[in-house]
Amino acid sequence: MQKAPATCRSFLARLPFLERVIHVRWSGQGVWMPLGDMKFDVPFENATSYPSPGEIILYPGGVSETEILLAYGRVNFASMAGQLAGNHFLTITEGHDRLALVGQKVLWEGAQTIAFEQA
Repeated sequence: MQKAPATCRSFLARLPFLERVIHVRWSGQGVWMPLGDMKFDVPFENATSYPSPGEIILYPGGVSETEILLAYGRVNFASMAGQLAGNHFLTITEGHDRLALVGQKVLWEGAQTIAFEQA
């Protein structure tokens, strides 16, 4: 929360957050939630183009549509408009050994439901 406070507050206000993830098109080993023109009203903070496996980033819109991306492997965050940077606001700290299985499932079986809830 310290490095992306506005993004964390905005996302927490939307919990529970239920979406579907699809495999990224241009970015590498990640899954994403295309959110169209959904407004999070946050600045760029703690932004990266290279999230590590387990890191979740929010692109608040601008050059491309609003989206959330979960890296399960190597990612160079981009869209058809080119390189992007998203706000790293959440990190999966356990189960990294299963992240690639999630990515492969989405790649080969299509969109999957994902839910974020406050514990």
